Amino acid sequence: MEIIYILLGMLLFGGFLLLYMYRQAFEDRVLKQEIRLKDFPASFGTVRIFFISDIHKRIISDSIINEVKGKPDLVIIGGDLAEKGVSLERISANLEKLKTVGPVFFVWGNNDYEFNSHELDSLLYHSGVKVLDNTAVKFESEAGDILYLLGIDDFGLGKSRLDLAVRDAEEEGFRILVSHNPAIANSLKSEDEISLLLSGHTHGGQIRIFGFGPYELGGIKKKNGTTVLTSNGYGTTGVPFRLGAKAETHLITLAPDLNQAD
Repeated sequence: MEIIYILLGMLLFGGFLLLYMYRQAFEDRVLKQEIRLKDFPASFGTVRIFFISDIHKRIISDSIINEVKGKPDLVIIGGDLAEKGVSLERISANLEKLKTVGPVFFVWGNNDYEFNSHELDSLLYHSGVKVLDNTAVKFESEAGDILYLLGIDDFGLGKSRLDLAVRDAEEEGFRILVSHNPAIANSLKSEDEISLLLSGHTHGGQIRIFGFGPYELGGIKKKNGTTVLTSNGYGTTGVPFRLGAKAETHLITLAPDLNQAD
C-alpha cells in the first residue's frame, strides 16, 4: 500500500511539474530594460527597440502587442521566426501583429531554414519587413549623428558575413549588431566598433535543472568591450516546456550614459 501511495505522489508531482513547465513556456512577458552606453549619440535622445526572438510555433499574444504598441521606434525579430511544421499563415499573422507596433527588421536563425526559405523570404518582402542579411541600415539624427543597425545571417550555419555588414556601415557611427546566435560575440574585434549585440538562439537553456542548463540564462553582460543582450526567447524548441528560463520579449530603451561621457 505504501508503494502505491509513493507512486501516486510521484505521478501527482510529475503532473504538477509538467504543468508548471508548460506555463513557463507560454509566459507573455515584456522585460523593460534600459541600456545606457557612453558612445550612444545624445542627439538621438532615446531609442526604443522591441526585441523578440525564437518565436518558433507560438502565436504572439495580443497582450504583448497591446503592452508595447506605440512605444518602440523599431521592432527587431532575432531569428527563428519559423521552423519546420509552422504554417505560412501563422508566420504571416505574427508579422502583421508586429507591424502594428513599428517598422520590422529581421535576421535569419537556424530554424528558419527548416522552412521553405524562398517562401519565407517572399513573405518577408511582401510584408514590408527589412531583412538584415549581412547588411546594415543607417539612421541619422537631426544633428547629423549616425546610428547603424547591422544584421548577419545565421552564425551557427556558417552563413554569417560580419565583414560585409561592417563594410555596409561605411561611415563612423553607433553600431548595433543583431545576430541570432550570440556566439558571434567571440569573433568581434575592436575595429568592428559594435557597441551593442542583440541575440537569442539559446532559449536560456530552456530546461534548467537546479539552475544548470546547456546554455547560460538570458541576460545582459559585457564581452570583448561589447554589451551583449541574449534573450531566453519567446517560443520553445523540441518540447513545449521551460524550467528556470521563462519565455520573454524585450522593450529596450537605449540612452547615453552621461556619467561615463569622455
